[in-house]
Amino acid sequence: MAARAVLPQGIYDYFAGGAEEEETLAANYEAFRRWQFNYRVLTGMGAPNTRSSLFGREYSMPLHLAPTATQRLAHPDGELAAARAAADAGVIYCLSTLGSTSIEEVAAASSGHLWFQLYVFKDRGITAELVARATSCGYGAVVVTVDSPVPGRRWRDMRNGFALPEHVEYRNLGGVLARSGSTSVGGSALAKAFAQMMDATLSWTDLEWLGGISQLPVLVKGVVRSDDAVHAVSSGAAGIIVSNHGGRQLDSAIATLDALPAVVQAVSSSVPVLMDGGVRRGTDVLKAIALGAKAVLIGRPLVWALAVGGEEGVTQLLRLLRDEITTSMTLLGADSVSGLTSDLVSARLTPVATA
Repeated sequence: MAARAVLPQGIYDYFAGGAEEEETLAANYEAFRRWQFNYRVLTGMGAPNTRSSLFGREYSMPLHLAPTATQRLAHPDGELAAARAAADAGVIYCLSTLGSTSIEEVAAASSGHLWFQLYVFKDRGITAELVARATSCGYGAVVVTVDSPVPGRRWRDMRNGFALPEHVEYRNLGGVLARSGSTSVGGSALAKAFAQMMDATLSWTDLEWLGGISQLPVLVKGVVRSDDAVHAVSSGAAGIIVSNHGGRQLDSAIATLDALPAVVQAVSSSVPVLMDGGVRRGTDVLKAIALGAKAVLIGRPLVWALAVGGEEGVTQLLRLLRDEITTSMTLLGADSVSGLTSDLVSARLTPVATA
């Protein structure tokens, strides 16, 4: 992999790694291989329309950039480069609370549609301030991550004693919260700092509070159960993102593509359902849409493209994925995103062979 060649081992492992044995990480990828296409022929449709919409805004395709922390670890331009590439491609860029570029800097650099991913801190004043900053800077939605009451046990980071280098900070936070500190090999300063900042007592009441202080749609990220999805909607969520944090939190968790259909059925079109985890190709995007997702988010591919080519690398990634989506839709016989229906996919009858 080209990104592995340019990134220091500790930084590569930080982005690439999952929790513990990385079973969830692998499951996210393998889930897509268990589905096959039942394509239509002789549709006479011509070129497909890849455009899709969310919350009244239209985008070039149903694929967007997921919140990924500290992107300046991958490239000096970090979040700025990724946000500009997303704007040029006509897709959403979602900035992480733990970004290495601030809410304000990203908004000033991008002419596109921005969302803000939010962690709820023990100090609710910090949380409320982040929401207010995102709102005043024109972000279109708040994405609250709910699968991280404590940090997952990421063995790669623990072995590497991973901490942020001196030139990288959490630019949306101030004071001691902006740094991860340092530690010896055998621990993870990043995980320790994360544990100190986040609120492990987060509950549905807090989601209702967040909806009450936000003028923006609030999406709940980290849901894999249908009953949790229903509870999220009843607590004010404007959307659901089916996610297991890219396999970085609970190991042996259900793959997100496997969790997706039940969540979609449970909310019954009352709110849009998105997903992330394991999405690598245009065909992966189409499988998720056919199983009920309104759109998908990509994280690690963004980081690898950023590491190798900066803004142009992310631009090329999004161009490639849109080309793959367009070609595959044509071959499927789907003339629009709404035409990506469940009859176009079926689960394999035999297990996928592994090396």
